[in-house]
Parts: sequence; structure tokens; C-alpha cells
Amino acid sequence: MKETVFELISAYGYPALYALLAAGIIGLPVPDETLMTFIGSLTLENGPLSFTYSWIVSYMGTMTGMMISYTVGKRLGKPFLYKVSRWIRLKPDKLERAEKWFHKHGMWAIFFGYFVPGLRHLTCYYAGVSGIPLLRYVLFAGSGALVWCTVFLSLGHFIGENFEVVLQALHKYLGITVTVLVIVGALCFLIYYILRKKAKKTE
Repeated sequence: MKETVFELISAYGYPALYALLAAGIIGLPVPDETLMTFIGSLTLENGPLSFTYSWIVSYMGTMTGMMISYTVGKRLGKPFLYKVSRWIRLKPDKLERAEKWFHKHGMWAIFFGYFVPGLRHLTCYYAGVSGIPLLRYVLFAGSGALVWCTVFLSLGHFIGENFEVVLQALHKYLGITVTVLVIVGALCFLIYYILRKKAKKTE
């Protein structure tokens, strides 16, 4: 599959990038991070692609997939999602884990779901199923997509031809890294909130 994706990018460039990312977010078997990092490696000096254009097209493709998933979830509901799960890479046990994770973390599951393998394909569906307001969904999902596209394109741009080796190591520790970042962010917010509350009492 990976070789086929690379061949499509080499042959059709930006249109293939847009279509593949949209399909990957929906749930089709597209190696999203590998694709993004590969694209980044093609934006080196004298490379065939532009970093700016690649970033714009990647973001548009990701947003398209996001909106399709959200719309399907909102209009057709969870039964449809389970029904089609056998045709795309959404196994029932993965669906159940993703649903629990979504209900536990709410809107932040949409933002950070991009960085957790297997979740970015599901949180958008569950946002639609749960009836999350469109503007709120776009704010969180769009912000997550923005960070995700920037991180992996930049990673590929800076590591160049070694992108596959680095990506394997990144995948291995990605879940731990995201968890640590979320915990640190939550602690910083908690400390800020406590200090601000104390400051108001002393005024």
C-alpha cells in the first residue's frame, strides 16, 4: 500500500495528496503520517514540491476528510458506522475503545486524536454522532489538523531521506509523548488557576 501511495504522489502530485489525505481521515487504509513525512521530504531545496503548497493542500485534504466523517456521523449515526466498519479499517473493538476515549476526553479527544494512531479516523465520526455543534467541532478539529499537518510536514522536511527510520521511532513513542504533553499542559493550567484564585483573594 505504501508503495502505491508513493507512486500516486510521484505521478499526480498535489491532487493525489489532497485525495489521499481526505480518504485517510475518512478511514481508508492510507498511511497518513508516513505520507505526510514523505511529502515533507520532497520539499527540500530543489525538491519537486513546495512546502507552502504542500501544507495548504494537506490541510485542505485533512479538513475535507474531517467534514465528511462528521457529516456521516451526524446524519447516519453510530449504527451505520458499525455497519461499514468491516469495509474500512475500523474494527469493532477499536470503535468501542475510541468511543470511550471520546466520551472521557470530549472535545480534546478531537484535537489530540490526530496524534494517536487509530483515533483520528474515529473521533470525527463520534463528534457528529454526539451532535457537537459544527463551529465548535471545526475549531477543535481544525486546530488539531493544523498542528498535525505542520508537525509531520516539517519533520519530513528536516530529516529528508531518513524519514522512514525516524517515523518508526516516533510511532513507537508517540502515545507516551502525547500523554505526557497532555498531563503537563493540564498541570500548568491547574497551577495557573490556583495562583490566579489566590491572587484574587489577596486583593
